[in-house]
Amino acid sequence: MTVPLYPQHDKETEVKDIRWKQRFDNYTNALQTLSRAVELSRQRDLSELEQQGVIHGFEFTHELAWNVLKDYLEEQGVVGIVGSRNATREAFKNGLLDDGETWMDMIKARNLTSHTYDPHIAEDAAKDILTRFHPAFVAMAQRFGALAGQPETNP
Repeated sequence: MTVPLYPQHDKETEVKDIRWKQRFDNYTNALQTLSRAVELSRQRDLSELEQQGVIHGFEFTHELAWNVLKDYLEEQGVVGIVGSRNATREAFKNGLLDDGETWMDMIKARNLTSHTYDPHIAEDAAKDILTRFHPAFVAMAQRFGALAGQPETNP
């Protein structure tokens, strides 16, 4: 006899529940890669190429982060979430994120780094990623790890 994983949920809710958890797994994988770059930056200055890699890793991790937020909130019954700003606001409003200002700054940084290349912007963005955004990503990973029933790990 097979016991359903989520007996209290209907099929549609089960699929949404699985989707946020699958996306969360991808998020933690991306965060682990970004965390290695953060660790490297603590040991030495990053080259320009490594700095670009940090920025790209941030963009990828942020994309996954806001989609985890969106999928989870939808699974909880929140409707009408469109885009990263809306997902971030709803997540903050629902107590899923601690520092809404940092998360809104992430969106601004992502828009700047995705659509322009200026060495000064890149340097400022990399500094924010290493000192402000990465800790916020880690806090989100810990919170969602608990929601997913995973033991606490350090990404």
